[in-house]
Amino acid sequence: MGLANLVKKPIRKTTVKLNETKKNWLTVGQKDQPIFIMILISLFLFGAIGLRLAYLQIVEGDKYSQKADSNRTKIIPKPPVRGNLFDRKGRILGATKLSHSAYLWPAVQKQENWLEIRAMLSNILNVSEDKLQELLEKEGYDSPILVRIARNLTPKQITAIEENRHILSEVEIDPDTVRHYPHGKIGSHVLGYTREINAEELKVRRSEGYRMGDVIGKMGAEAGFESQLRGEWGGILMERDGAGKVLRKLGIKEAKAGNDVTLTLDLELQKVAEQALGERRGAVVALDPRDGGVLAMVSYPAFDPNIFSGRITEQIWQEVQGKGNPFINRAIVGFPPASTFKIVTATAGMESGKYKPSTILPTYAYLRVGGTAFGEWNRSGFGPMGFVSAMAWSSNTFFGQIGNGIGGEKLIEWSRKYGFGSPTGIELKEESAGLIADNEWKRRRFNWDWTVGDTVNMSIGQGFTLATPLQVAVMFAVPANGGYRVVPHLQEDKATYMSKRESLNIKPETQKSLREGLRAVITRGTGGRAALSGVAVAGKSGTAEAPPGKSHAWFGAYAPYENPEIVVVAFVEHSGGGGGSTAGPIVREVLEAYFQQK
Repeated sequence: MGLANLVKKPIRKTTVKLNETKKNWLTVGQKDQPIFIMILISLFLFGAIGLRLAYLQIVEGDKYSQKADSNRTKIIPKPPVRGNLFDRKGRILGATKLSHSAYLWPAVQKQENWLEIRAMLSNILNVSEDKLQELLEKEGYDSPILVRIARNLTPKQITAIEENRHILSEVEIDPDTVRHYPHGKIGSHVLGYTREINAEELKVRRSEGYRMGDVIGKMGAEAGFESQLRGEWGGILMERDGAGKVLRKLGIKEAKAGNDVTLTLDLELQKVAEQALGERRGAVVALDPRDGGVLAMVSYPAFDPNIFSGRITEQIWQEVQGKGNPFINRAIVGFPPASTFKIVTATAGMESGKYKPSTILPTYAYLRVGGTAFGEWNRSGFGPMGFVSAMAWSSNTFFGQIGNGIGGEKLIEWSRKYGFGSPTGIELKEESAGLIADNEWKRRRFNWDWTVGDTVNMSIGQGFTLATPLQVAVMFAVPANGGYRVVPHLQEDKATYMSKRESLNIKPETQKSLREGLRAVITRGTGGRAALSGVAVAGKSGTAEAPPGKSHAWFGAYAPYENPEIVVVAFVEHSGGGGGSTAGPIVREVLEAYFQQK
């Protein structure tokens, strides 16, 4: 027992010491727990920061590197020189001339004296402060690209900016080019004009590489050949210090000039056509019937496209607009074609098989169809006539009978074969399709069915039918070139457009009758005033009712009769005169000039 007690005591004491030690360790852990947690949090935070730094450095390093570079680099844009427009003989129609433009860095808006800068620039450049603000805000404060705020600066404006450099230190003045049309109003509708791209256009065309400050074609050839004429922007990359001082050039991308475009137009013939039409509201079209190349295209009233190369004031705009819709190209807008359309009616009648070229029909003072009387223009009729004489004297009752006999569907079919009711395909985006109505159109528009009266009205070029002077010229090209519908065009490319011609498969005897009838118009009919000395001409007159105003006058012709080289169509809006007497002399003057040049 004693030995046992001696052994147990040390064991008990050891147990007590171990328990006390455990207790001491637990006490120490409780005291240091906040420090331990802080260490863990610190490790977590440093780890997160490290991961973030790694992400920024590795994943988004390029992005922030570029942003840092943009703070020390700036781009001075260099606009391209727009391609030139030439006529078929290499004469300049539209070109560029040297100018100067003012630019600003968008970040200038952050400067303390921005309001002072803006007010001064507004006064010098004659641009509203709101407009200046708008131009810069579209690029954004952080944009490294200069924004053009004014073009075509005058020497006085340049001097004023230089004299105020202590305030206008951020303004850059760089050489620039502006569009110039050396012949002013000549050819204004067919050439068109250029203007700086607006916000709405930019939204649509930004994906094509356009940017604020780009100049684009707005109408005519300038718009039609935009992709060829525009060129590509270049620029100079500059390094600047924190104060904005230029340190060095980092790189240069040369601007790529646009391509020149040679047009089919003949400048001298264009001038003659404009002079022949004079100040009468209307249009003149001249084209080559063999391939469709447009030699001249005139519309009056006209405008000077040079006004769009500078800033247009309200006064200038009102003066231009006050001349009676000068931006409408009447050569490609639809009007009732009147008796020129009888070419289509004659073709449809003979090609239907119902009326042979030798057909003779009586003519009357009026033709009564479906309760409506269609009067003969001479109020008495011409007696029995065939196609040739009816064409020569433009008998309404003869062609009314032809239209009534073949029916509306056949007449509409041949109208469309000739190209009416659809755009011709010329490179002018503002071209109208005209109108060839049918039963479906009439039901949709008026909730009425097509009638025999509609067919008769259509057969003499009246009623719903609308045709552009250019479409009428394409129609005249068909009998002139042996039965082909051409695609009128402005870009000089004869081979391509010869291949685009479409045969209407008109029978030789129909063609012969058409040609003889059109020749008879000049030799013994309504078109004597279009006759030329020494050159055989064929043509057709037309006088279109246009209530409540005066009638429209038409005349179309081609020459030489045996081997035609040129078609000319003249249209005079609300002239009140007959087609032969009013429009015929215009056509003769253009034809005369063409053959005198040869």
